[in-house]
Amino acid sequence: MKTLKTLSAVIMLLIMSAFSSGINSGGYKVGDIATDFNLKNVDGKMVSLKDFKHAKGYIVIFTCNTCPYAVSYEDRIIALDKKYASKGYPVIAIMPNNTDIKPADNLDAMKVRAKEKGFTFPYVIDADQSIYPQYGATKTPHVFVLQKTNKGNVVKYIGAIDDNYQDPAAVKTKYVENAVDALLSGEEIKETETKAIGCTIKA
Repeated sequence: MKTLKTLSAVIMLLIMSAFSSGINSGGYKVGDIATDFNLKNVDGKMVSLKDFKHAKGYIVIFTCNTCPYAVSYEDRIIALDKKYASKGYPVIAIMPNNTDIKPADNLDAMKVRAKEKGFTFPYVIDADQSIYPQYGATKTPHVFVLQKTNKGNVVKYIGAIDDNYQDPAAVKTKYVENAVDALLSGEEIKETETKAIGCTIKA
């Protein structure tokens, strides 16, 4: 009986820990090696990390057309690619939602959105929803900064783009920019993990 109570207590602690963290309850952790993917882009071509021969790393962002949080970050995502692609850290945007639930996130709608906004980066669809669980993405947007190394693509930062989704002018901390700047300077990233704020990915 005592053993059963102890086991129950341990299980409850694990459950509470998973929910209370609110950051990245599954998938990759900082320091893990991210496997490559092969996903269809809005231009009809397949996109993989290995396609970017001269990249030093990647800014992988799970996002979509329909989430208000994701929409509010679109211009900032474009700005990230404009600032860092030429420095070796291109943006790759991945749409993870089930399009049966969110038809306005389907590939045709993605093509329209990418054209309207003038996306300068790949906007690919996780059609079978196999990639976002590997990463542990739970929100749109949810960012994973990877660094290319001899061992593979190492996860260096997980979380939000910055600390104010509502007002770009009111942002105090640019988490992704700080992370990439640190990597480019060969310095340690001060905040390697933050809580992603956005809509729940629709499975």
